[in-house]
Amino acid sequence: MKKSVFAAMSSILVLSAALAGCGGGGEKTGEQGASTGKEQTSGPKVLRMNMHSEPPTADPALAEDSTSGALLRATFDGLTRINEDGKPHESVAEKVDVSEDGLTYTFHLRDSKWSNGDAVTAKDFEYAWKRALDPKLGSTYAYQLYYLKNAEEYNMGKAKADEVGVKAQDDKTLVVTLKNPTPFFLELTAFYTYFPVNQKVVESDAKWAGEAKSHVGNGPFKIDTWEHKSKLVLAKNDNYWDKDAVKLDKIDFSMVEDENTELSMFDNGDLDWAGAPMSALPTDAVPALKDSGKMETRAIAGTYMYKFNTEKAPFNNAKIRKAFAYAIDRKSIIDNVTQTNQEPAMGLVPPTMAVATSPYFKDNDAETAKKLLEEGMKEEGITKMPTLTLSFNTSEGHKKIAEAIQDQWKKVLGVDVKLENKEWKVFLDDMHQGKFQIARSSWTGDYNDPYTFLDLFKNKKGSNNDTNWENPKYQELLNKSALEKDPEKRKQILAEAEAIFMDEMPAAPIYYYTHSYVKSDKVKGVVLDGLGFVDWKWADIQ
Repeated sequence: MKKSVFAAMSSILVLSAALAGCGGGGEKTGEQGASTGKEQTSGPKVLRMNMHSEPPTADPALAEDSTSGALLRATFDGLTRINEDGKPHESVAEKVDVSEDGLTYTFHLRDSKWSNGDAVTAKDFEYAWKRALDPKLGSTYAYQLYYLKNAEEYNMGKAKADEVGVKAQDDKTLVVTLKNPTPFFLELTAFYTYFPVNQKVVESDAKWAGEAKSHVGNGPFKIDTWEHKSKLVLAKNDNYWDKDAVKLDKIDFSMVEDENTELSMFDNGDLDWAGAPMSALPTDAVPALKDSGKMETRAIAGTYMYKFNTEKAPFNNAKIRKAFAYAIDRKSIIDNVTQTNQEPAMGLVPPTMAVATSPYFKDNDAETAKKLLEEGMKEEGITKMPTLTLSFNTSEGHKKIAEAIQDQWKKVLGVDVKLENKEWKVFLDDMHQGKFQIARSSWTGDYNDPYTFLDLFKNKKGSNNDTNWENPKYQELLNKSALEKDPEKRKQILAEAEAIFMDEMPAAPIYYYTHSYVKSDKVKGVVLDGLGFVDWKWADIQ
């Protein structure tokens, strides 16, 4: 999924479990990560958290980042939902029939309503999916729907909307036809690009998804208050079909960018949770939090990386890109900066989904980096490397990682790099428009398959690629993998694809993620799975 706004502190799908009973509480005052005893004792059940940045959108078709994704998972519901066991279960759909060839899925919908009281129908799903694929909308996540028959063709202007493999047979029956058998399709229908939207609401107000008063969802919560860049409050949605499972009355999000301030708010009893997955813990506080036993750390299937703009010199040269990737000392960054048990990333795909049998390169390979830079500069006719710019979004963790790598590149390659900090939404917009040379990025899996990482770089345009890199052989291998039914042969094909990516290095993997946080012992039932998704549907304050 999803780009992560913070995740500088934050790499295994076996973790798909609820967080009930984890770390963080105590009544002792003054310890970092400890509770001060100011918790709620009666009245409405309110979970208080910090959202590191303003969500760029609350529209399922336009979301592309982890903050928006978390908000959407709270305010919408899909045909399926990932439950506490980490597996997809029927949600808005109460029954699913799958054809023997694995190409046709028939979803039978239960009675459910939108937060405004309208009935949720199969047509809402058909409309939402075709809307996300409509090239006029410009969804960067449209490619996530390409598993549907003719979806890619429609998105590319080569087919009509009526030819896309999704059709509402009646109000309660949705028939979906896939391009190829897709074993993880029921995981995809739990992902936000597959959420329904209320056609009447969407078409009556172009800005429907940007304000509390106009936003309409079908999930366990609804947006009650949205004071932009200040706070966002979710309230229990009494029209939700499974409202009896929802224990919280409200989730109250502050929007504080400074991680130290957030941790202080937790220490003072003003927050029930600090750190991942909605923010990050301050790097300077991590050692004390680890020693105190208050901090909880969990690996997730995600990769922290630096993307190169491959259409701008000097990173139009693969040898120069590889030189910058090889010159990074990942272990030093993990040991001295992030300090939360990440694993150095020597490939794009995280360990739980790995297709490679060995690392693609050696960490901190200074000699090879110098040699590659020299060869690349000679090929490009460069006698001296210009000052380069590394962009990152506002976060203490991103800044410290950038400063460490800036220093490493100077020492190993002799290159001057200036750092550029940007607010999250501006940062995303600039990346999509190619207004960067090197940019901090990350990716966490949308589903439990290596394809979710490799597919990111399949097409240079119309996706979350941003590097402007594209390779015909890479595309051919990914297309071939979709037709291969033998799991081992498919894995080999994907390994060939990843090898091409690592040889051309449009992005430099740095580490595989972990999520670290502290929380009050009174917080129960929050689901944080091995992909890094958070779900508050079953959360409780006890």
